[in-house]
Order: sequence, then C-alpha cells, then structure tokens
Amino acid sequence: MLVKEYRICMPLTTEEYRVGQLYTISKHSRQESRRGEGVEVVRNQPHQDPVHGAGRFTEKRVHLSSKLPGWARAVTPRIFYVTEKAWNYYPYTISEYTCSFLPKFSIHIETKYEDDCGDSENIFRRDKILGDHEVSFLDIAFDEIPERYHHSMEDPRFFSSAKTGRGPLREGWHRHTQPIMCSYKLVSVQFEVWGLQARVEQFVHKV
Repeated sequence: MLVKEYRICMPLTTEEYRVGQLYTISKHSRQESRRGEGVEVVRNQPHQDPVHGAGRFTEKRVHLSSKLPGWARAVTPRIFYVTEKAWNYYPYTISEYTCSFLPKFSIHIETKYEDDCGDSENIFRRDKILGDHEVSFLDIAFDEIPERYHHSMEDPRFFSSAKTGRGPLREGWHRHTQPIMCSYKLVSVQFEVWGLQARVEQFVHKV
C-alpha cells in the first residue's frame, strides 16, 4: 500500500468551497455522461456516525474505460466501472474506490477542509504514519497540467472575480491571500498483485 498526503490551498472559505464542491461534482457528472461514460447513482441516503454525527452516504458507479492508459486497457474488460462509496460529514469526508473486476485494488481517501494555508501538521491524528508518508503541496495556479485540461477562462492566473474582487493569483499567492483554506487529503492506494503493485499504485497517485 502506498500512502501520500496532498494539501491544496484555495482563495475561499470552507463554507464557500462547500457550495462550489456541489456545483463541480454535478458539472463533472454531466460532462462525463455526455461522453458516453456516465455516473450511475446507486444509493444516496442520510447516515449517522457515532464520531462525526449526521452526514450523507452515497454509492456511485463510474464508467470510465476510455480514461485508462494503453497498457491498462490491454488487460481489462472493454466495459467496467469503478464503485465510489462516500461518507460526507463536511468538513470531513471519506471516499473509497474499488474496481468491478479487481478485488485486490482499492483507494481510500480521507479529506479535511480547514480555514488555513496548509500549515496544520498531523491533521488526521495518525501518529503511526506521521513521517512515513510523502506530503505534497498542490498549487492550483502554477502547477503544470496537461493541455487538454486547461481552460483559459478558468485559469486562476488570469481570472478575476467581479463579485468578490479576488484574483488573479500571482506567484506566492497562498502566503498573502485572504480568505484562504486548505483541502488536506490522505490517500491510500492498494493493489496486491505481484509484478504490478508498485506500477499501479504510483500511477494512481500520479493521476
């Protein structure tokens, strides 16, 4: 199993992000469905947790055969899906992903949203893994992304919000921007197949 932590800062409050997250998930689901590979909602219901309180549980099937690299498509069925199970106790969420034909493959993601600039250490209170996993800071404005995902009108380096007066983002923006929040993600990828384990786990984290 390969565990990494990602920290993603954004020029928002956690409450503003909550609204944006709902919009983004809805938009992404519509876009993927139009391409012939949709998101199928299996369950969507309230859920009560003894620690985190009232929340919501959803189970979805995500059909995404065309997203795989060539080497992976060569060993997978033509049609398959990924099951996403999510427990939302915002500002804390859990997501689990499994594959329809790979029982030994799973992704587990814990996310915490905080109104800070990504400087909280051991936010998941996991003393046993502290120091044993890589922490990566992702910059929404200046990290390179594939050209096919770039939309000039949505580029934070150029976009300015007339409503809030925020933007565009400049180098080092996270050190002086207000408001600011951080999405902390603890991601565990497991693929217990000899000869492919390291390659698949590294690929998932790269994506």
